[in-house]
Amino acid sequence: MSAHMVQLVLELTGLFVFAISGALMAIRKRFDAVGILILAVVTALGGGILRDLVIGDTPPAAFANTSYLVIPMVAALVTFFAHRVFARLAFTILVFDAAGLALFCVTGTVKALEYGLGAVQAVVLGVTTAVGGGVLRDVIARETPALVQVDTDLYSVPAAAGAVVIAVAWHTGVPLPPVAVGAAVLVFAFRLLAMLRHWHAPLAWRSALLPPRPPGP
Repeated sequence: MSAHMVQLVLELTGLFVFAISGALMAIRKRFDAVGILILAVVTALGGGILRDLVIGDTPPAAFANTSYLVIPMVAALVTFFAHRVFARLAFTILVFDAAGLALFCVTGTVKALEYGLGAVQAVVLGVTTAVGGGVLRDVIARETPALVQVDTDLYSVPAAAGAVVIAVAWHTGVPLPPVAVGAAVLVFAFRLLAMLRHWHAPLAWRSALLPPRPPGP
């Protein structure tokens, strides 16, 4: 399978799983059918649209390729009728979000590299692609985005790790298709482990700018 085909499959799969995470969030928030559809589409397409606008690929793929709109709509429809099969809704949202994060950081980085961006810029854009839809989803659903929650489990760091793997493979001439799949699996596993073990980035050292600790018993 060619690198372009692998990228396309990963991106379409990412659209589907991110759309499911958006639809599940909407259901948990008691949105109606229209709200579920909107949140699913925004979650799936938000990061990719931002990526395409940054690199100058206009109109963005979401508007140039019908599949990019149809797949999130199908995911929203499936979730609307089958959401009861997800026994633990809150955790299921995070699992689908982790899958979308993994797939989109890979495809975002690859596309940035194809458009001539340097390794560092491609990594940044890959992370932006991965987290953009989730941030929009949380904002619309009136949630603090997972990206900036206090003591949140690592979110952007797994995406950055996957993006770095892709950038290194690209510049060293390693065959991209197997690396892309491996990087997606790495990011997904990294994010799940971070959620299960509650890994998070360090906070700032305590200073006069921070509120005092509450007195002990």
